[in-house]
Amino acid sequence: MSEAVQRFEAGLADVEGAYQGALGAANSETELREANAKIVGPQGALTQLMKLMRDLPGDRRKEFGQLANALKGKVTALFDDRLAAIARAQREAELTGPALDVTMPARWSREGRLHPITRVKHELLDIFASLGFEVAEGPEADTHENCFDKLGFPPDHPATDMQDTFFLTHTERGDDITTLLRTHTSTVQIREMGRRPAPLAVVSPGVVYRRDDDATHSPMFHQIEGFLVDEGVSFADLKGVLGVFVERLFGADVEMRFRASYFPFVEPGAEVDVRRPGGKWMEILGCGMIHPTVLENVGYDPKKVSGFAFGLGIDRIAMVKYAIPNIKLLFENDQRFLQSL
Repeated sequence: MSEAVQRFEAGLADVEGAYQGALGAANSETELREANAKIVGPQGALTQLMKLMRDLPGDRRKEFGQLANALKGKVTALFDDRLAAIARAQREAELTGPALDVTMPARWSREGRLHPITRVKHELLDIFASLGFEVAEGPEADTHENCFDKLGFPPDHPATDMQDTFFLTHTERGDDITTLLRTHTSTVQIREMGRRPAPLAVVSPGVVYRRDDDATHSPMFHQIEGFLVDEGVSFADLKGVLGVFVERLFGADVEMRFRASYFPFVEPGAEVDVRRPGGKWMEILGCGMIHPTVLENVGYDPKKVSGFAFGLGIDRIAMVKYAIPNIKLLFENDQRFLQSL
């Protein structure tokens, strides 16, 4: 008798004599699967034995192959029976064991919280709401007319270069109307003034899109537009509202200044900077008196009413509030970063 035949017969005998005790001793599904893997798993005793088939004499391979397969079938059958028996025992223990105590504390889990952009947005809206502004929203995809024309942007004016972005349809291509992802929430100003008369004071939060992509800008960001229209509104009213806003947001020790700036839809226009004592000036928003052309475009009489408007980036305020160096951190959803704020 060859050595290979002797080894194969001895291996079969070892598995035959051990598998029932190994599987029968398992008292849980985990123990049962571990015991089964030691027999028929990739590194199991029977699996390794089958690899010796190539060393057997040709006239004995069929015989021993049938024996090995029959033994594997016995192991599998016993495994299935034991698995079902363990499941029945577990179920029986659940049914006959002590009742569930519903007064026990639940498992602790970490409570979620709002994203820093959402937190800052709510804080800003709360301030403006306390000043008498109502909140209005509009679609993110809007018409060229609402985004540029009615806001006083002359056709192909250089002021639109930084905002010509993400167009969806073009009349130049035969479409009925030119549409795009809005570049500012000023589109809501046009929509609100176009559907109701003055007086009105509105703030409109939302997502806007521009061709900006660097450490302090993103092609998609969050903005709040605010405007007020009534009889006799002046730049002094604008300064008063923004002064209260800055104080409530940053504290009474923060300085504020206005710098002349150009925006097509306001005249005069300005940018607002803030700084803490001893710190550097930082621009936080643009503002100005609503241009008479814009008032006319929505059906108002600029000789009877006037108004102011302002716009600020929620993301930038969040970066200042939480000392965030790169705007992309706000959009990467890194849990370690978000939990640190």
